[in-house]
Amino acid sequence: MSLLVDTSVWSLALRRDAVHNGPEVAALRDALLGANQVFTTGLVLQELLQGFAGPKARDELVERFGALAFLVPDREDHIEAAEVRNLCRRGGVQVGTIDALLIQLSRRHDLVLLSTDKDFQSAAKHVEFRLWTAR
Repeated sequence: MSLLVDTSVWSLALRRDAVHNGPEVAALRDALLGANQVFTTGLVLQELLQGFAGPKARDELVERFGALAFLVPDREDHIEAAEVRNLCRRGGVQVGTIDALLIQLSRRHDLVLLSTDKDFQSAAKHVEFRLWTAR
């Protein structure tokens, strides 16, 4: 199983002020140790960089993410992400622009989306994609 990891999981995993051992962080840790391939995209990296202070932390994060498979959305991904968002909205669920694009990327590349964000659970009721769940 290959994973597209959302910012919410990375944020917990990279925190220095507390240890997080939730199932999502454990799944990410296992994947990084070779159990699964981990994918990311520019928006996740950007969100993480916006939350870190100082050039040392920035450089370290950029270096770490350099080892991950990197997805670059194309025009069709953005068109389909808008459709994901519209389908959810018609179902009464508000999905953010970035979340809709992550759903689309996970669909296009047949990846399991790993997140702690409950919005993805709501979206999954209206759009088909693979969302990670604890076993």
